[in-house]
Amino acid sequence: MIFNSLDFAIFLPIVFILYWFATNKNLRIQNFFIVVASYIFYGWWDWRFLFLIIFSTVVDFFVGLGLSKEDNKNKRKVLLLISILVNLSFLGIFKYYNFFLDNFITTFSFFGSEIKANSLNIILPVGISFYTFQTMSYTIDVYKRKFKSTKDFIAFAAFVGFFPQLVAGPIERATNLLPQFYAKRTFDYNKTVDGLRQILWGLFKKIVIADNCAKYVNLIFSYSFDYSGSTYVLGAILFAFQIYGDFSGYSDIAIGVARLFGFSIMRNFAFPYFSRDIAEFWRRWHISLSTWFRDYLYIPLGGSRGGTWMKVRNIFIIFIVSGFWHGANWTFIIWGALNAIYFLPLMLLKRNRNNLDNVAHRKYFPTIKEFFNIGVTFFLIVFAWIFFRAENIWLAIRYISVIFSKSILTIPESIPNATLELVILFVIIEWIGREQQYAIAVLGMKWKRPFRWVMYQSLIISVLFFAGNPQEFIYFQF
Repeated sequence: MIFNSLDFAIFLPIVFILYWFATNKNLRIQNFFIVVASYIFYGWWDWRFLFLIIFSTVVDFFVGLGLSKEDNKNKRKVLLLISILVNLSFLGIFKYYNFFLDNFITTFSFFGSEIKANSLNIILPVGISFYTFQTMSYTIDVYKRKFKSTKDFIAFAAFVGFFPQLVAGPIERATNLLPQFYAKRTFDYNKTVDGLRQILWGLFKKIVIADNCAKYVNLIFSYSFDYSGSTYVLGAILFAFQIYGDFSGYSDIAIGVARLFGFSIMRNFAFPYFSRDIAEFWRRWHISLSTWFRDYLYIPLGGSRGGTWMKVRNIFIIFIVSGFWHGANWTFIIWGALNAIYFLPLMLLKRNRNNLDNVAHRKYFPTIKEFFNIGVTFFLIVFAWIFFRAENIWLAIRYISVIFSKSILTIPESIPNATLELVILFVIIEWIGREQQYAIAVLGMKWKRPFRWVMYQSLIISVLFFAGNPQEFIYFQF
């Protein structure tokens, strides 16, 4: 079930009404209802893969209990290893088996040896990279004694399978989300309205911005026609807005839906395309994953401590692993390595924490220097996105070679004006609301009610107008 579908438009009100009016008198029943609703939500796509979520939930629940009772260091390590192996095995089999097999065969073929092995015709379970990381972080935190294990299986199952963020994040931490299942939740009208507002903005990002950009992007990246370099540049820029609108739109909807049920989940995007350097970009893009790798991989490796070699090593490890997390393709690894190269000078010069505030804080416009830095950073990001979007490395190189040809000086092939106009409008609204949790959080609040409702109705009408053919979210494949 996807957020921008008719199925979900029917599912959400039913679950909302039953949650607040039929199960609100008993917290345990309310949590059990969340588990059932979440499994229905996920099983709507393919019920067969529910066993993966349930198995992972059971394993990590009992591992957590074992860790709470065990003081022997070696036994605790064994328990943690069980959790990590189970979760990473799921990823290894369903997501990376064919990748490693194909590269293994190719390597031996290069040295003149032929190996025959059959690849598996595997369907990648939706959201497997998200919920495995979420449940794995629980056992790691319990192992490190940063968090006490839970004895409430229903609450833990609700934490792992919580449907708003189950299939594409944000990747929640047990320290934030799990305690919310222990506390009694009361209906809050203001939170509900705010949640609906964020859902609306998320739908606008996905349906109006991302899906409109996707039509042009898919045509350009299909390589079916000989386009000019300038057209390829425009295609890469539109992909940047497509993936941002698509993924941050999902996150906005997830956060908004969670708020409808009385939950607060972490922010996943903070206007990343207004970043003044790559370090700031990665503090603002896919925040839940970036902080996950920081806390569970980068810092344990030594972080920015030690000599230059160790710092360089750790940066490359975290970015390459992050790239590989996105998919079993060398293009993602190159994308991760590129971002590591972008990041290294800032870290080595100790400038990676220069821009911690919002750009042009409490000002209408950035300074010339800020505008230039935003432009350079955006160019670097867009260049890296080419590898992320391309089907393989050679097509990415071909794409880039056309960009850096004389044809870059030509006028781009035609693109529907409405798409460019919508993207420009989108950027303006994002800029106006960049100090908030999401762009329209307070937009129009000081206007008279008729004008404010015109804004909301315009957003709703635009969403309905472009909602003819629902498209899956890009990050479902990860």
